[in-house]
Amino acid sequence: MTPPTPRPQLSLLDLVAVREGGTVADALQIALRTAQHAETLGFVRYWLAEHHNMAGIASSATAVLVGHIAGGTSRIRVGSGGIMLPNHAPLVVAEAFGTLAELYPGRIDLGLGRAPGTDPTTMRALRRNRVETEEDFPHDVAELQHLLAAPEPGQRLIAMPGAGTNVPVWLLGSSLFSAQLAAERGLPYAFASHFAPRMLHQAIALYRSLFRPSAAWPRPYVTIGVPLIAAPTDDEAEYLASSTYQRVLGILTGDRRRLLPPVANYAAQLQPQERAAIGDFLAAAVIGGSDTVRAGLLRLAEATQADEFMLVSDVYDPALRLRSLEIAAQAHAQAWPRS
Repeated sequence: MTPPTPRPQLSLLDLVAVREGGTVADALQIALRTAQHAETLGFVRYWLAEHHNMAGIASSATAVLVGHIAGGTSRIRVGSGGIMLPNHAPLVVAEAFGTLAELYPGRIDLGLGRAPGTDPTTMRALRRNRVETEEDFPHDVAELQHLLAAPEPGQRLIAMPGAGTNVPVWLLGSSLFSAQLAAERGLPYAFASHFAPRMLHQAIALYRSLFRPSAAWPRPYVTIGVPLIAAPTDDEAEYLASSTYQRVLGILTGDRRRLLPPVANYAAQLQPQERAAIGDFLAAAVIGGSDTVRAGLLRLAEATQADEFMLVSDVYDPALRLRSLEIAAQAHAQAWPRS
């Protein structure tokens, strides 16, 4: 008999989209309501992504938002998905997330990425005169872990707050580099298949094969990004997903805008090469009614054996976004009924 597919946990990644016709303040309020809703649905964590100088994304001050969301919830883990470490000195990150860990003990995650998460001009503005490259990432991760650990005798540089909080560090990536580094350090690994799914299977296979157990993580732990739009019917889900399709096409063509309302028959209006490009970007997406979502989640779980699905649900109407998460949670419960 074939063993059952392991039951992945559900989480949510939020870019805090600013909607067309809305404001940044609206986006921040929607993010908090969404996190509160995810908590009631039993999601295990809610992460926010660092992006800068991008129209329609309001999550640039990621640590500030992590504190805002954690303060408005009570149980769900809140963290970064992720902090782009080349943009920051490790000490600053340790102090910020150490402070959060003291305010919300046992609830803060620190996901780290090695890309700048922005354009070259903004990257220079963030770094000022610092000379920092992606190749410095392993050293910076090690320094950050050291600063968050209990101080050693004679240690001169202490993160205060931060030292001794042992905030869980995750590595994020869309290639093999971070997969290998996470395995070597015995850290959990989150693959960005919500926008770069091409190397998903290769990266998680490498991570699992090279994983070295650590005190905090005795076994490998894989989270994968899953674009998800759920609705009562497949047709309505496809209609709502047109907001995501427009956003993806804008990313691919350099025409970034605020999150746009859905458009009927949007995909049919595109050129074949545009539909193909969007399809490649969203290859890990699950879009449809309850039955379709349940089948899609099961298929992803069987293919990846992921420990956790980090959903990304960009629905223009905030209320329909909450409904999308409800349908996803119900489909997940039907796919993996608890005994």
